[in-house]
Amino acid sequence: MSFLGETISLFVALSWTVTALFAEVGSKRMGSLPLNIVRMSMSLLLLVGTLWLIMGQPWPRFADGSTWRWLLLSGVVGYVIGDYCLMQGYIYIGSRFGQLFMTLSAPTAALTGWLFLGETMRPLAILGMIVTLSGIALSILAGGDKNNSSPSLKLTLPKKGIFFAAMAGICQGGGLVLSKIGLQHYDASLASLGVDPNLPADGALLPLPLFLTVPFAATMIRALMGLAGFALLHFLFDKQAVAKLSHAVHDRKAMWCVFGATVFGPFIGVSASLLATQYTSTGIAQTLFALTPVLIIAPAALLFHQRVRLREVIGAVISVAGVCLFFL
Repeated sequence: MSFLGETISLFVALSWTVTALFAEVGSKRMGSLPLNIVRMSMSLLLLVGTLWLIMGQPWPRFADGSTWRWLLLSGVVGYVIGDYCLMQGYIYIGSRFGQLFMTLSAPTAALTGWLFLGETMRPLAILGMIVTLSGIALSILAGGDKNNSSPSLKLTLPKKGIFFAAMAGICQGGGLVLSKIGLQHYDASLASLGVDPNLPADGALLPLPLFLTVPFAATMIRALMGLAGFALLHFLFDKQAVAKLSHAVHDRKAMWCVFGATVFGPFIGVSASLLATQYTSTGIAQTLFALTPVLIIAPAALLFHQRVRLREVIGAVISVAGVCLFFL
């Protein structure tokens, strides 16, 4: 089972690339909050059916109070705040640049992993952070007027988009570490109940070992918080919430995009990301997840006819290289 965590992490990067492309179209058609409400609802339906098959019950079996608390907190940080900011970022700057800022999740995961889990953070982390930020800066900054004797740098992207995308990256990194803590409590709960994680759960229709099914249960807990949080924000702060949500679900193209973003995002991608952290450190996992900004360049240009400058490609590669440096 050598490099199992790394292999799963690469699959996650591919899955999130597909998710980002679907989500960009969906978020621009229906808005970030309606999209996230529909997406969380779909993911919960998929997870209920999945848990019934692989755990014998349609809810997270064997999860104790500590497991629920940490995973719900992870849902607040990673889903409610992080995904809201990410979808807003897609609206302002698109999925390609939105995913570039997600490289910030790696330094965040390393810092929070060091603080909460005692994971090693080596001196190269500082260099990795500098290189990562330099790559992002190269992609989004341009020189000022060449006729000016002292040309200044200027942003090529809207400030709101940069803010939302950066917050999304930070929240994803922090949410991943909180999820890992929740999974550790889940493992402790299994041990306290005398349940062998290498055996399938009683009554499971698909007899998979519990260590493979627990990440799906953890994702369901996080998705419950995500749905509750998005619904609360939408109905509290938008007087036209019901009308907008009704319009969103009747937009057939948008709904297909949300379905695609759901399958490859909260359902497969997030569950696989939690599984990956069980076989490698959060830092290494987040490093491989961060390949998405490079993987998305070609399909984004092909599907959305976006002009891709050489400087932006080099910046994305430098940013990912910085993330890799972070965990050498």
